[in-house]
Amino acid sequence: MAEDKRELFKSLGFLSSVGISLVAAILIGLAMGYYLDQWLETGHIFTLIMMGFGIVSGFRNVYILTQRELRRQEREEQKRNGDNNE
Repeated sequence: MAEDKRELFKSLGFLSSVGISLVAAILIGLAMGYYLDQWLETGHIFTLIMMGFGIVSGFRNVYILTQRELRRQEREEQKRNGDNNE
């Protein structure tokens, strides 16, 4: 039972970090574009471009975090199977 709760909290932590990294990257790109547009008086072109970069980098972060989590789960599974075989 304690192991199930531990895995649940790990999963919740992973999901929250994925969501935060996606939203943060988009907001940072949006803010950078907005301030560039204000500084250079260019309308909304930099806001759109930087928001696009933020979206791409946010999904890249999601991919990297997901791959890292999958590798961690594989290592734990191998560790459990190794302990059971002995």
